[in-house]
Amino acid sequence: MRGLIMLAVMLIGLCAPCAADDIATAQGVIRSQEQAFGRDDFATAYSYAAPAIQGLFPDTGAFTAMVQKSYAPVLRHKSFEFGEARVADGRIAQRVHIVDADGVPWEALYTLEQQPDGSLKITGCMLLKTGQAV
Repeated sequence: MRGLIMLAVMLIGLCAPCAADDIATAQGVIRSQEQAFGRDDFATAYSYAAPAIQGLFPDTGAFTAMVQKSYAPVLRHKSFEFGEARVADGRIAQRVHIVDADGVPWEALYTLEQQPDGSLKITGCMLLKTGQAV
């Protein structure tokens, strides 16, 4: 019994750094896309989208139009800060606190998934004005 407890503690300890590494990688992907949007480099921003997103928006023009229409706070903002993150089964959910160009606070929930090549890609982004009912 004592051995099982020690094994469980060791496995938990081994997983924590993995999760931290996964979160740091996910934040790097999100930050890279955010910076590409800031430069109006939509082709690079598009490259961080998962294949399922690229399937819905099959070219950079369609993706750009969708982002400009639905994600203005992600495109232009005063602040963009990472919040809580969770990791499970190769998927990551990352909260981002955003203050848009007009000073309005927003919450974004990014989801990312590990791809067959080992990279992480953005599978979605839900955006809500802070305080808005879900």
